[in-house]
Formats: sequence, C-alpha cells, structure tokens
Amino acid sequence: LLHHLEKQQVGQLGDVLQIANAVVAQHMAQAPQLLDDVRGNVHRSSVETSQTTLGYAIQEYSTMRKPASVKSLEDLGRVRLSENFFLRDFLYSEVANFYGVPNIPDDPDLAIASGTQLCTHLIEPLQTAFGHITIRSGFRSCKVNQLCNEKGHNCASNEANYAHHIWDVRDANGHMGATACIVVNSYISYYEATGNWQALAWWIHDHLPYSRLFFFPKLCAFNITWHEQPERRIDSYVSPKGTFTKPGMNNHGGNHSESYQTININ
Repeated sequence: LLHHLEKQQVGQLGDVLQIANAVVAQHMAQAPQLLDDVRGNVHRSSVETSQTTLGYAIQEYSTMRKPASVKSLEDLGRVRLSENFFLRDFLYSEVANFYGVPNIPDDPDLAIASGTQLCTHLIEPLQTAFGHITIRSGFRSCKVNQLCNEKGHNCASNEANYAHHIWDVRDANGHMGATACIVVNSYISYYEATGNWQALAWWIHDHLPYSRLFFFPKLCAFNITWHEQPERRIDSYVSPKGTFTKPGMNNHGGNHSESYQTININ
C-alpha cells in the first residue's frame, strides 16, 4: 500500500511539473508580445527577437531602487542595455567628477528602459555600421544637470533635458527618452580632412529612428536622442550652423544616399 501511494504521489508530482512547465512556456512565448506593449509598440524590425534580447527585456521588468551602497551601484552599472553597452558606460560625467556630485538615477527603472531604447535602436546599429562608438556624455541626474547649468558648462535646464540627458524623468507630455553625446571613431579622420559632418547626419536620417541630432565641432561629436515621440530634427554648431533639417523643410524627405556615398560603412 505504501509503495502504491508513493507511486501515485510521484505521478501526481509529474502532472504538476508538466502543468508548471506548460505555464512557464506559455509566458515565455508571450514575452516578446509583452515587450512590444511595454515599449510602446516599437517597430519590431529594429529589435532582435533572440533569447539574448529577451534577457534585456526581462531586466526591464525587475524593479531597482536608487543605489544606497557601493555594491548596489555596482549592480546597477552591470545592467546590460544592449549587446555591447551597459548602464555604467553612460554614468561618467566630468562635471560630476570635478564637483563631487554622484551621477546616479533617482528612478533606475525608467533610466534603464530609456537607455535600452537608445542603445538598441540607435547606438548599436551605428556601431554595427561604422565600428567602435565612444560615449562622451550620457545620463545626467537632476542634481548633476542643474549644477552643470548653473556653472555655465553648456547644459540646458533640467526642464529642457527631461527625457533627453535626464533619462529618469519623463518630459512635460509624459514621454520618455534618452540622449547621449557620442563619437564615431572611424569617422574622425574623414571629418578632419573634409569638414563634412552632413554625410553622417544624412546616413543616420535615412537609416535610424532618431528623434534629434546635434553636431559639435570637436571630433564631429553629436548628441543623439531616442524619444517616444521623435522630432526627426538635426541641428549643428558646425558650419552650416543652425537647423539642418526638420519636418516641413524641403530637404527632409526622400533618399539622401548621394550625400554619404564616399564614407566607409561596414
């Protein structure tokens, strides 16, 4: 009788395990669709639907508190935003370093979600096309950005930088976004020889779902922004200065491939 009960219990346990496995499999199968819902129905063609990408998505569902220790800050820095980029890559700030102000997100979950979009849809494709990307400036906390603005270090106000360099605060319309200032290393020599930043701008315009680009004279560095409501606007501090293109301008639509035929693309 005892042997019969043990066999029956084992059989019941097997049934439970089979049901559990089916439930887990069902949820895992639904995860890519859930990812689309969470990310605001981002165009799936720009998202790798691989097991690795699913791992990034699952990270987004995990709630993280603002770090209160070195260990928790290390854990936050290890969060993988995309295949080649971690949150730590975007936390360094000369202003924060010089004035001794921690550059740490108040809302890590929102910073991670915004940064994931920036890296997945913009910075990773750029690195695939042109090679190594250097991060000049990325995330700024409200305190760091405010200090940068008050000290005259070329930072816009906090309100203007919400959903831009301040990744962990939504803008006035409730939208999230993220900005990084980057350098395309392989483009530096071409830029220094020609002064042509427009070729890179048009390539990005034709290929990537950016919101804003802003080009600077040194190293052809530029701000690149992902935003839930993209503006599709390019400005420059390099000649020709000002607004290069935006919706409504004659040069905004169409194909601009003739402008970047001479640059090296992987």
